[in-house]
Amino acid sequence: MEAAEAKKKILVIDDDEIHLSMVQNLLDTKYEVLTAKSGKEAISLLLGGVIPCLILLDIIMPHMDGWETYNKLKGLSLLKDCPIAFVTSLDGTEEREQANKLGAAGYITKPYDKDDLIDQVEKIIAASDFEC
Repeated sequence: MEAAEAKKKILVIDDDEIHLSMVQNLLDTKYEVLTAKSGKEAISLLLGGVIPCLILLDIIMPHMDGWETYNKLKGLSLLKDCPIAFVTSLDGTEEREQANKLGAAGYITKPYDKDDLIDQVEKIIAASDFEC
């Protein structure tokens, strides 16, 4: 397979294995979906050389929440321009404003319509200039 034909990588970070599996099943026909159950696991994966085109990040996670994970990911020079979208059950105005303030590429609330998730992912990747 030529590089131009390779599936773009998406990293999904969520401590809920059911959600990880569900997102992987929704997106794996078009994308290579990688998963991590924590921010720490995701950072290890990324430092190991994985460069995704998009990161989907939960906010509510133990040990290192999504806000802290976001900041650590954006602190990695290779990922500073990588789009990161929050996918979370938090649907308050305060959380959305915080995500916008950080520069998140999107904010998707759970539960979501599967077609809406796919549309959001496609729009974010299409709008991104990030080389992955």
